[in-house]
Amino acid sequence: MTDATVIASRQGRIGHILLNRPKALNALDLSMIRAMTAALQGWADDAAVHAVVVEGAGGRAFCAGGDIRAIRAAALDGDKVSIEAFFAEEYALNALIDMYPKPYVALIDGVCMGGGIGISVHADIRVTTEASLFAMPETAIALFPDVGATFMLPRLPGALGMYLGLTGARLHGADAVHAGIATHYVPKAKFPGLKDAIAADGVAAVAGVAETLPEFSLAPHRAAIDRCFGQDSVKAILAALEAEGTEWAHEALHELRAVSPSSVLWTFAAIRRGAGLDLKAALNAELRLTRHVAFHRDFAEGVRAMLVDKDRSPKWNPARIEDVSAADIAAVLA
Repeated sequence: MTDATVIASRQGRIGHILLNRPKALNALDLSMIRAMTAALQGWADDAAVHAVVVEGAGGRAFCAGGDIRAIRAAALDGDKVSIEAFFAEEYALNALIDMYPKPYVALIDGVCMGGGIGISVHADIRVTTEASLFAMPETAIALFPDVGATFMLPRLPGALGMYLGLTGARLHGADAVHAGIATHYVPKAKFPGLKDAIAADGVAAVAGVAETLPEFSLAPHRAAIDRCFGQDSVKAILAALEAEGTEWAHEALHELRAVSPSSVLWTFAAIRRGAGLDLKAALNAELRLTRHVAFHRDFAEGVRAMLVDKDRSPKWNPARIEDVSAADIAAVLA
């Protein structure tokens, strides 16, 4: 089954899942979601499986997200059934990982975005290397941070989650541990033998090779992040960034002005709402939200610009945050 997009196997005391779609940076499609779900369900009551280890093939990515181009194509065809199936089953997998009765270990090397965060951040153990890159860049394609991110992001330190969710800012390597998205930092050189060590000795093997974290690269900006992104509206965030006047603030403001204006507003509201929900309720709210945003004009345009034509010049409608109707955002969030 070396041509399968998910390879599930037993090794010692672990069940091992290899995401095996390297040319697509291991982006998840519905068949992969179903294969992962089936493997996890099959091992849940297997006394010989003490833990599950998940990793990505190819050396470039753990998982770059969901197959968003396929979702766009379905939306353009008006295929609500396929879109509903994808998101409903993906979110059910995220919930299964969160409630899994055995240790679930995500070995994250390379790109981990969107759906990749969904199959890792709810794990007991999330291991990163210096080559890992984490992001929730959904506002750039007019979606929103999903896969339970509306639950996870508001629980990160201070206003860090709102900053990451609205701007799509990237975290490299050990920064993800500082932020609370990963749990252990292991140098890439030690990664090849880590799965085997877990299979032989259990999940305690991770702590045995984890190293002390280097300094958090966002440390110089943490106070400013809380000042600016802790505001109670997007309008207030923009004003705070203008007032901050630093290079970091200018860059954050540029990012907010470049992504979908509508998406910034519904993402802000979804993250704020998620702070008061448990994971199950947050996933249910996210599923309802996908039914609206997948058919919003900005979603098709954002995916076209970033992933299909790759001209990176989306034409948002409305074009500015100030021009987005509050009633339209309220309708999307209903």
